[in-house]
Amino acid sequence: MVAEGVVTVKRQTPLSSRSWISIDATGKRTVLDEDKYAIMQRVQIHARDLRILDPNLCYPSTILGRERAIVVNLEHIKAIITSQEVLIRDSSDVNLIPVLEEFQRRLPVVQGDAEAGEEDESPFEFRALEVALEAICSLLAARTMELETSAYPALDELTSKISSRNLERVRKLKSAMTRLTARVQKVRDELEQLLDDDDDMADIYLSRKLADVSSSINVSNEPLWYPTSPTIGSKFSRASRMSWDDEIDVEELEMLLEAYFMQIDNTLNKLTALHEYIDDTEDYINIQLDNHRNQLIQLELMLSSGTICVSMYSMIAGIFGMRIPNTWNEDHGYVFKWVVSLTGTFCVVLFVIILSYARFKGLVGF
Repeated sequence: MVAEGVVTVKRQTPLSSRSWISIDATGKRTVLDEDKYAIMQRVQIHARDLRILDPNLCYPSTILGRERAIVVNLEHIKAIITSQEVLIRDSSDVNLIPVLEEFQRRLPVVQGDAEAGEEDESPFEFRALEVALEAICSLLAARTMELETSAYPALDELTSKISSRNLERVRKLKSAMTRLTARVQKVRDELEQLLDDDDDMADIYLSRKLADVSSSINVSNEPLWYPTSPTIGSKFSRASRMSWDDEIDVEELEMLLEAYFMQIDNTLNKLTALHEYIDDTEDYINIQLDNHRNQLIQLELMLSSGTICVSMYSMIAGIFGMRIPNTWNEDHGYVFKWVVSLTGTFCVVLFVIILSYARFKGLVGF
């Protein structure tokens, strides 16, 4: 008997693991369907560097300078920048669409004023890196502004009315603020670490390294070649930097990174101010709750004091209300008035004494 309806299923490789978008110096956009080994050979980077850009893995924000490429992992922007093109992961993130358009618009060399004869002399890798930094800083700044717009009114409403709905709303906003702060902090730390190390910034000068290697090889009348191994390339990069001046000139890149470092630091300061405002609101709410708790304690003290006095009055009334034959119960009806009056007066005086003592000790505030 032959089985019917048998379907052969072929496992397909996810598109995100092979699909890349290439944008060259002219702004031309090309979709590449290559595996990781072809990409590694194309840009001369290690497998561990390419693994940082895997969208299925979670790596912190990173900017790495290699011999012939810059590995950029900034949130949704996962790119490899060379001196001639930018390779970007074809992600389904909607935030990546305007970034691709910005790459296409700004990567081509923009001619300056025709009369002045000026043009944009920034290296290709700097223009690409600037687009990536501007995109991520603008995105985080916009998220921070949205959070501020929602958080401050919610906190003010909570201070005016403490309710479960307002508390839950503030709790969600605080969780969102914590996650956003962590994202901003990672980008800021990466930029700060890059600014603190001149050698790391020198690794990002791809055009300068290629020009330096080309000139040194032409002087020695040897053919121009590029290292096929990233390890050899790293050694070659260090050797080429030794031919530079004693003080590595990274002023152009340093100014670029400092501009976006100040922007991301300003975003972090806004989040820090929001965090402090939330802490101040929590302290204010705790003070209010403590005040209400103290008022309840004062009320409990007053009720307890009144209960003691009434209990004493009830005890005396119970004693005189016993049906026990006694000689003083006979022909002494006027005693009832004195017992009731004196007992009531004694209880009231005792109540006043207790409250006065509590006020003297600072237990009540009235």
